[in-house]
Amino acid sequence: MKNSGNGAARTSAAERHGIIVKALSGYYYVRDDERDATLQCRARGIFKKRGESPLVGDRVVYEETENGEGAVNGILPRSSALIRPPVANADQAVLVFSVIRPELNLQLLDKFLVHIEHAGMDALIVLTKLDAAERSEDAGRIGRDIDDAVALYEGIGYRVLAVSARQGTGLEELRGLLAGHVNVFAGQSGVGKSSLLNALVPGLTMETNEISEKLGRGKHTTRHVELVELPGGGFVADTPGFSQLDFQELGIDEIGSCFREFRELAQGCKFRGCTHVHEPGCAVLAELESGGIAESRYRHYKEFMNEWKEKARRY
Repeated sequence: MKNSGNGAARTSAAERHGIIVKALSGYYYVRDDERDATLQCRARGIFKKRGESPLVGDRVVYEETENGEGAVNGILPRSSALIRPPVANADQAVLVFSVIRPELNLQLLDKFLVHIEHAGMDALIVLTKLDAAERSEDAGRIGRDIDDAVALYEGIGYRVLAVSARQGTGLEELRGLLAGHVNVFAGQSGVGKSSLLNALVPGLTMETNEISEKLGRGKHTTRHVELVELPGGGFVADTPGFSQLDFQELGIDEIGSCFREFRELAQGCKFRGCTHVHEPGCAVLAELESGGIAESRYRHYKEFMNEWKEKARRY
């Protein structure tokens, strides 16, 4: 999931600095804050020779060209870079999950969290569609599920916020949590990411699609990665909807370290490299037995370990 960036090319008098806010069809749209303008640019051929590509979120050195467009000459050093989704310099992942249509999927949430932890980013969990849940015949059960999820993940150390884009519930608090960050919005299709961004940014009209009643999931509405500037400062990246992540790039020992509540406990395990599955003297298993670790989290951990092993055998 991680990638690395290179330093910028030598800067000439004609070159300026900016941030790539969109990449589409071979063009990079560079936002220059000093000029309060965005310029459509191509990347210099040197990037292809090096086998690298600029990413949305990259701070770059660029210059204007004779045709009224621009050219990206170099990439400034990155603080972080993701492959999936392809975004540079993001420091906060906003994991958007709906509480109804589609139902809250804790296994998928844990899978996202593993990848975000591996990328070294902080995570903010946002639960959407509170208004639809309140109108549901199962409102009571859904309410209890929300309370349980908030208690579970806040107990682990994550910030969890329940919102309604339609009613505006929780949006002001969310704006405060996004300010000053380059935020990656991620989640499966149909959870309301685009609706949420439309509510957060006045005048933004991102495409949204209704959920298919038959399938219970949404269509992919976001076609490319784009940084959206927030009125209160910072950026958000709306990323293409996806529901499948794999652990092929992770080592089996890394999966355990990406569960926050396992990480410190692992230092107390009897054996170095403990997989927390069958070893005697395992501090994680002892904590699970005493009720200090949620059964759902441990069950998902074992499922992810098995998925990794299966992928390793296959490839």
